Amino acid sequence: MSAHCAFTASQIADFHRDGFVIVEGLLNADEVGLLGKIARADHQMQQSAASRADGEGGAIRLVVENTVTDDIYGAIVRSQRIVQPMEQVLADEVYHYHHKMILKEALTGGAWAWHQDYGYWYNNGCLFPDMASCLIAVDRATRENGCLQVLKGSHLMGRLEHGKVGDQTGADPERVAAACQRMELVYCEMEPGSAVFFHGNLLHRSDQNKSPNPRWALICCYNSKHNDPYKESKHPRYTPLEKLADEKVLEIAQRDWARSN
Repeated sequence: MSAHCAFTASQIADFHRDGFVIVEGLLNADEVGLLGKIARADHQMQQSAASRADGEGGAIRLVVENTVTDDIYGAIVRSQRIVQPMEQVLADEVYHYHHKMILKEALTGGAWAWHQDYGYWYNNGCLFPDMASCLIAVDRATRENGCLQVLKGSHLMGRLEHGKVGDQTGADPERVAAACQRMELVYCEMEPGSAVFFHGNLLHRSDQNKSPNPRWALICCYNSKHNDPYKESKHPRYTPLEKLADEKVLEIAQRDWARSN
């Protein structure tokens, strides 16, 4: 069982106060190394990637998956080291809402406008913002290659109005500007395998990648059982999530890599 399986009382308090917690080494070097190799060898996944203009002349490429798949992505989504902390901070059983690979390429990767995930998910029939995500760095994430930026404590503002920004949905720019003046901006610079857990109402964004280094990331998104949507949408309603022991991640990753070679 991973040492990261459960959050400490201090981490839980940090999440509720700040809206996010960074966990170093959530995936070990072997696990994240295989994740990167498998993702980059998956030409079908890359061909299916959607592109969303950022309103700044660039575009983000991403692949969204609504089902829990029998592969390395599904193993990570179901791993105890992510699911248990999610259940601690959301105070309920959680289920897989979706997961996505962000393919922010060197020199060309686009930006994400300031937004709250619940700004999107509110419209999917989720009554409460009791939702959270875990972003895992596949590549080293730095300011230069467009790492995640968050406004510390901004989840306590509640849901903001959102509108179109390029092909994306962004938070009310007037409110965001005011929040930026009053709240601390944090650049979530991380080594491969490290992760940030963040609340569905936390304001976050990322800059374009103008560096020679790619920044790929896997984002695992969860909803709480009590927040089961009242209507159908592109993302799933509540289905019990079968948790996996942490050692299964490496086992399944090794299996997937062997099959692809």
